[in-house]
Amino acid sequence: MQEFERIFVALDTADLDLARDLAGRLQGHVGGFKLGLEFFTANGPDGLRVVTDAGVRVFLDLKFHDIPNTVAGAIRSAVRGGPAILTIHASGGTAMMRAASEAAAEAAAEHGVDRPLVVAVTVLTSMDGRDLVSVGQKTPPHDQVLRLARLAQEVGVDGIVCSAGEAAAVRTHCGTDFLCVVPGIRPSWVARDDQKRVTTPAMAVRNGADYLVIGRPITLADDPLEAAQRIAAEMGDA
Repeated sequence: MQEFERIFVALDTADLDLARDLAGRLQGHVGGFKLGLEFFTANGPDGLRVVTDAGVRVFLDLKFHDIPNTVAGAIRSAVRGGPAILTIHASGGTAMMRAASEAAAEAAAEHGVDRPLVVAVTVLTSMDGRDLVSVGQKTPPHDQVLRLARLAQEVGVDGIVCSAGEAAAVRTHCGTDFLCVVPGIRPSWVARDDQKRVTTPAMAVRNGADYLVIGRPITLADDPLEAAQRIAAEMGDA
């Protein structure tokens, strides 16, 4: 995998035309594009298909978290749009994660599309230890990520979403075939914004990240293509 292929650009916008324009400008220079709740709530499955029909890889980041049957149904519906990656919440438990993984395989076979990777969100990178304590979770973020990673791997999920600070430990405990998707990426030349557990692109790769989710450092740059290329070059120096 070339370094630029590790980058999924977060198109955190409700504006379909803006998302399509950014995807067109960056296509071939990044690995794909993440579409999340803001985009999907505004544009729905039709908006998703507009982007996937353009021939780009889409990471559909809706973080499903509900009872197993409901999540399985949501996964089946999402697969029809052709995403390459889907997210669920690991805190939904093993039965929910297993149902999601099985539904992705079944729906892909039914619709004749590639099975999307299913990755489980562990601890959001906008949260730190104090935030976990405030919601009654006294386990430190690092330990909680490892616990959820092991559970996800046991039930057939393809990987997890975690911060780069936990990626190396996940690699040690779960092996190299278990995917690590890392958001909260902030090159040294941009602000942290609302992220807390952040790191640079190069450090994320050194720690074992397979894919990096990067939004504002690219999408709000004066020249998004130049920013993406600069980040890919930094990753190559890792």
